[in-house]
Amino acid sequence: MINLSTTRRKALGLVAVSVLAMTAGAPQMARADLSGATVDFVIPFSESGGSATWANFFAPLMSQALEGNPTVVVRYRPGAGSTAGANWFAEQTTDNGTLVFGTSGSTQFPYLLRDPRVRYEYRDWTPVLASGTGGVVYLPADLGARFDGDMDDLQDEFFIFGSQGATTLDLVPLLAFRMLGLQVEPVFGIEGRGDGRLMFERGEANIDYQTSSAYIRNVQPLVDQGLAVPVMTWGILDNDGNVVRDPTFPDIPTFAEICDATEGCETEGVAWEAWSAFFVSGFAAQKLVYLPGTASPEVVAMYEAAMAGILARPDFAEISAAELGVYPQMIGPAALVAHEAAITVSDEARQYVLDWLREDYGVTLE
Repeated sequence: MINLSTTRRKALGLVAVSVLAMTAGAPQMARADLSGATVDFVIPFSESGGSATWANFFAPLMSQALEGNPTVVVRYRPGAGSTAGANWFAEQTTDNGTLVFGTSGSTQFPYLLRDPRVRYEYRDWTPVLASGTGGVVYLPADLGARFDGDMDDLQDEFFIFGSQGATTLDLVPLLAFRMLGLQVEPVFGIEGRGDGRLMFERGEANIDYQTSSAYIRNVQPLVDQGLAVPVMTWGILDNDGNVVRDPTFPDIPTFAEICDATEGCETEGVAWEAWSAFFVSGFAAQKLVYLPGTASPEVVAMYEAAMAGILARPDFAEISAAELGVYPQMIGPAALVAHEAAITVSDEARQYVLDWLREDYGVTLE
């Protein structure tokens, strides 16, 4: 097991508080009511990726749980690596509960890196749900047949990877590929991870990764047909801050395991610390549902009660595992902890990533 030394306290707090929140029961019902209303659940991605799967899973549950049983509709606003949709949400004044925003690591990373495209401030928003997730890297069958537990035999291969951008959630795989010594040429500019999968299916890319929900729905069928081979997950954090195997994919080794087995890759030092920091922000606390910060206490309480009711459903563990995988769903104090983890990174880790982005991709954030 590999320990994330610089993020252990954050991870421990996240896990501990999430357990408390999920067992504490629903908050007291509030007087806000959405009878006859339509709630726009906006995500800053296309409709083919993991965020779309996640949002469409929660939307009907929210409709059933929110006071007045409003119609909850998922709306897509992709562009600029998800910063366009986030900037749009930051400008909205609808705070009566009929507008919520679903963010992801691809939205958090530009914020962490102080990307000049970012005109949104996470601390202006109120989190009501946080979802952890995982991710799986996979190869086409011919390259997958050459994978034997390390990347030594694939370091001479030339890979094409469809990417939303170097400062999006794809930062985690791109840095992992670099640490593994793989020659990966990213094709930047796709609107969502689902578009990267479509490139893979068309033979335009020969390495890809998907977050767990999209992998379960869209990639597992390719694996079952012998068209794709999973090679590693990002793993999850245990209660001691160690990277361990993802319980959704227990038979697939973690990046940490593959790194340890691959010549030249190390699970210590500044590169590992930087990867670890963005892994925590991008996966352990990846997806969050936000209300505008100006939403009234009654509206916030209504959403918190609804989310608590969803997590308390007797069938929630079963249906969420099938759609999203086995990961924490955090509300109340735990959602606040996840929110802070998602938007916090050390200066050292940030600078390492900024230097790498400039050197490898000519990306400067000024």
